[in-house]
Amino acid sequence: MQTDIDPRNLIGRKAFDRNGTKIGTVDEVYLDDATGVPEWAAIRTGLFSRDAFVPLEPSRLVEGTLHIPFERSLIKDAPDFGVGRHLSPEQELQLYHHYGLDVGTPPPLADHDFGRLAGTDDS
Repeated sequence: MQTDIDPRNLIGRKAFDRNGTKIGTVDEVYLDDATGVPEWAAIRTGLFSRDAFVPLEPSRLVEGTLHIPFERSLIKDAPDFGVGRHLSPEQELQLYHHYGLDVGTPPPLADHDFGRLAGTDDS
């Protein structure tokens, strides 16, 4: 997924659900392993609460706050993997399914012409 959100500017920002209800504060940002693009944010949902993972696409940064287009209850019920650790592909897949997001297929690898095959004759 692609997003224009700069992860360096997210930590400590307030986060709101689709109805404008405050969810909490952005605690961490997780980047895609392959692309380095910010993909998930961990939102601290309260003083003694856990962090909830939210997708940064299709979320938007508006006037200094993160707006997540899902209901607060869905966000708070997101799978809990703990923060400060790497998200595995399986955990990311669980999050995509939780939010009902399509998991895009990766772009095809470029087709390269590496010349003649060994043992072939071009004559």
